Amino acid sequence: MGALQQVLVVDDGVRAVDRSLSGELASLGYASVTASMEAADDVLAVIARPAAVLLQAPTRRNPTYARRAARLRGHLRDRGIPVILIGDSGEARAGGPVDLATRLGAYVAAQPDL
Repeated sequence: MGALQQVLVVDDGVRAVDRSLSGELASLGYASVTASMEAADDVLAVIARPAAVLLQAPTRRNPTYARRAARLRGHLRDRGIPVILIGDSGEARAGGPVDLATRLGAYVAAQPDL
């Protein structure tokens, strides 16, 4: 059996229980690391290549966060790391009721265990 595939969750720094994706990811068999947008580059420098990155939208429109998110998406795209955007619009909470098993599985199912 291979190691768990790792997913990086980048958020706006709000760590409320109802916004946490780490429990849902664990139930799907993924290891996860959660970092703020400000720390994302530093975290990416020290962890193994993630299978995917979940990018949570902030609860309020934030132009600085949007610029950093666009830069991060471009950097990850260049490295071949898929980015899944998780937003608040029309959802009961950020991250839900998103079907992570379907959305995440489509990106990482074909990747080899590292």
